Order: sequence, then C-alpha cells, then structure tokens
Amino acid sequence: MMISTRGRYALRVMIDLAQYAKDTYIPMKQVADRQGISLKYLERIMPALSKNNLVEGVHGKGGGYRLSKPPEDYTVGEILRLTEGNLAPVACLECSSKPCERKSTCKTIAMWSKFHDMTKAYFDNISIADLVNGDLTGDHI
Repeated sequence: MMISTRGRYALRVMIDLAQYAKDTYIPMKQVADRQGISLKYLERIMPALSKNNLVEGVHGKGGGYRLSKPPEDYTVGEILRLTEGNLAPVACLECSSKPCERKSTCKTIAMWSKFHDMTKAYFDNISIADLVNGDLTGDHI
C-alpha cells in the first residue's frame, strides 16, 4: 500500500488548520505557503474535505477554512480513506471488489487480511491532535 500525494497533503492541511485556525478561518493561500504545496493542488483537495464535513469553508473577504471539530476527533484513518478511497493492500480486500475465485485456496489471503487489519487499527488510533503534538510514542494499535 502506498499513500498518494493527495492523502499526504490532506493530512498536512488538517494539521495546519489544527495549528493555526483555532477560532478563525484560514485562507488556503496561507496554508499552501506554509506547507509548500501549490494552491491549485489544495483547491482540488478541499472540496472533498468540506463535502465530508471535515472542514468548514467561508468564501469572500475573511474567508478560508477551519476544522469542523476538535483535532482529537479526527483520525488519520478517516482522512486517508476519504482521500485514498481504500487502504486495502491487495485488490481482493477492497470494499467494492467481487469475491476472489481463489479465496478458498489462497495461501496469502490471511497474511494480507491481517496486514490490512493492522494498518486500519494503526491509522484509526492516531488523531490529528497526536500529529500536531508529535505524540506517536504510545501504542497506537
């Protein structure tokens, strides 16, 4: 499994908003400048985050984005599933996949399933607040 630029940048945006948008809306240009991400690329990511209620946006003067809820209420897993679509390491474990005809004789499916479960558990137990605070010392599984 490889996390795309879209997923990595979405996490950076969420961390930035957690750090800088306490009680105000932050223009995406400021986030883009701080994060070294092109504004055009951020403009492609933000609609998905907004549509799924991860961020709130206001247009016009004084507009921008802020988190919809406290940073500790977001998990890395939910953000990556939104931007990546799925965290499955192999196609047969994707939610939308049709049942694999080799599943009953597959010698690797148990390994891939366990890896998938570990990945989900890991990412679902890390919050945006953990990333902001640099707190990855605990057992997140």
